Amino acid sequence: MNTFAEIVQSNQAWLCLDCGKCSSVCPITLHLVDGYTSPRLLVEGAVNSGEDRVLEDPLLWSCLTCQRCTEICPSGVQFSEFIHDARQLAWEKGQSGDCTHSGTIQSWMRMMTDPALEQNRLDWIDDDLRIAPESEVIYFPGCLPYYDTVFGDLDVEGTEIARAAVKILNHLGIEPMVLENERCCGHDSYWQGDMDTFRKLAELNLEAISQTGAKRLVTTCPECAYTLKSTYPEQVGSLGLEVLHITELLAEDDNLQKLFPTNSPELYPVTYQDPCRLGRFMGIYQQPRDLIQNLGYQLVEMDHYAHTSTCCGTSCWTTCGQLNKKVQSERLMEARSTGAEKLITSCVKCQIHYKCAQRDPISGSEIQIDIQDLTTLIAEKI
Repeated sequence: MNTFAEIVQSNQAWLCLDCGKCSSVCPITLHLVDGYTSPRLLVEGAVNSGEDRVLEDPLLWSCLTCQRCTEICPSGVQFSEFIHDARQLAWEKGQSGDCTHSGTIQSWMRMMTDPALEQNRLDWIDDDLRIAPESEVIYFPGCLPYYDTVFGDLDVEGTEIARAAVKILNHLGIEPMVLENERCCGHDSYWQGDMDTFRKLAELNLEAISQTGAKRLVTTCPECAYTLKSTYPEQVGSLGLEVLHITELLAEDDNLQKLFPTNSPELYPVTYQDPCRLGRFMGIYQQPRDLIQNLGYQLVEMDHYAHTSTCCGTSCWTTCGQLNKKVQSERLMEARSTGAEKLITSCVKCQIHYKCAQRDPISGSEIQIDIQDLTTLIAEKI
């Protein structure tokens, strides 16, 4: 682990110009009243006051690591990475943020680090779905089967997304492998600063995937896609294959023609939520929009879209409170104001957080809009 001085140096925190642009776009800062903090103030504290000042700042754990501030910073301060490194330092000192859902999700991540663990991961595969013991393509569902159990009361599309993905792949002539011994990708452990759990999960996945001989890995989770494609090579090693979010695969010219051979009928207006990892982290903005429009829907954009899109309000299952609900409610009201009849997502976590916000007894009636994953939307049209 780097020293705090090295964290400041490696993430260019010392280059902060004190301009405040980051504070003006931070979703958390915009809703703070008591105990005001911001990316600018946290970085200023890091440079001027050191480690203790940063580890005491509430933004250390409430930061969404959405990278909106990093994107707008004229000095190139890598704020999201700074937060990760500072959290790792805090974790090693026994500090952590407040786990949401009583730590259930963190618990199953740690359970999956056991190499001898025998999972029952494939019950969601129906008889009409075709998978293969050997294939050039792996489908990586991630934690979708577990979300069904935890968030079933929210009507979240968990394994529905996984089934839709395999159905679409079959339609394209692909019979993917689905690994029985797949583990959580470790994204949330990594961004919480729990590097021990992350590395154990990553090493198990690396071993299992590298033995398959597959050439491509497709996932429906943006966080899995980013972690497997970018974080693994940086931290534990490359998988030795191409990693794709399903929207990248489906938006390839040949696949677009197979999925949408003729002009689709004009359907009702919808709007689209850009997931942070898919958009700002991976630069994938146009492919989901191409798919929506090829389905025949009228795509109406929110005021904040593509690189200016607002995060769904909670990150790595840590710290979800009143501020986060304000971020979510405001975003859902923005979606409704477009006149769209449906909010399309490409990330199950966006769907979970928004559907949870819609259960709020005070503001819930004002933020109702149908929410659906793009993968299941496409599968319905096949």
